Amino acid sequence: MGDLSPQHSEKIRTMTVVLLVGIALMVLKFVAYGYTSSGAVLTDAVESIVNVLAGSFALYSLYYAARPKDEDHPYGHGKIEFLSTGVEGGMVFAAGLAMMVQGALSFVKPHTIQNISLGFILTVVSGAVNFLLAGILMRKGKRLHSSSMIADGKHLLTDTLSSAGVLLGLLLIWLTGYFWVDYVITVILGGFIAYTGFHLIREAVTNLLDKADYGKIEHLIEVLNAKRKESWIDIHNLRVVKYGSVVHVDCHMTLPWYFTLEEAHAEVDAVDKLATAEFSHEIEFFIHSDPCIPTSCSVCLMHQCQVRQHALVKRLEWDMSNVLPDKKHSAE
Repeated sequence: MGDLSPQHSEKIRTMTVVLLVGIALMVLKFVAYGYTSSGAVLTDAVESIVNVLAGSFALYSLYYAARPKDEDHPYGHGKIEFLSTGVEGGMVFAAGLAMMVQGALSFVKPHTIQNISLGFILTVVSGAVNFLLAGILMRKGKRLHSSSMIADGKHLLTDTLSSAGVLLGLLLIWLTGYFWVDYVITVILGGFIAYTGFHLIREAVTNLLDKADYGKIEHLIEVLNAKRKESWIDIHNLRVVKYGSVVHVDCHMTLPWYFTLEEAHAEVDAVDKLATAEFSHEIEFFIHSDPCIPTSCSVCLMHQCQVRQHALVKRLEWDMSNVLPDKKHSAE
């Protein structure tokens, strides 16, 4: 990992530890199932297989996303993290459906639950560890802007809730002696797991299709409004696209037509540095500079302009309605 950035190295180290702990927890849960023969415990154990498989793919996706840009991938390899989220969601969804079927079949072919106290203890241990791992992954995933780490954290949190359901079921069986409670818990947990998987799939598809992230756009607009210079006549045709942890921003920027190429470049560079300083993401700016036209004078803040053709009518505050369209601004 010598050629990786500190951010990518931290992602990979964290995911490696989580994967190794996940393997240990999977073994622990199957030991618990071997002692109890509980369908609910089996549901929890099978989901751990999904955890390990999904964690393995997530780790690979982090390695792949860290690769530098090349001729075939000029925007980098970050989108594989969204694919990883979708793959994990698919596996979680399938596991949930399988557990619902397993629980339903148990009503037809019931089984006896054994060693409830031991199963309870092992499930408590695995659930507590998963809860800690989920918190670590989701916090670091948000800080490092890794969708695959966040998805794996959400999955582990679901696994924790599943363990809580298993504990509730084992407790009810121990108190009442009704083994059918285990079958009901299995079906309910399976449905909850399937719902989580569907949510992860939808999130991955949304990101892969480049759905606009209006929260980031609004934040960027606020920053540009607050720090704008007189020469920045307008910003339009603004687009924000995520490629894993990297955010690409495209926009057109209207500058005075008489600026030299060097002066225009300096203004574009100033916007780039402003956004990079304000955002914690890795940001790439692609700014196309446009020359102003006579109608631009009505919103141009350059009071010392020697070639102004019309007076300033008003300062135009940039917002979602006027920076997204591909149209230069005027007071009309």
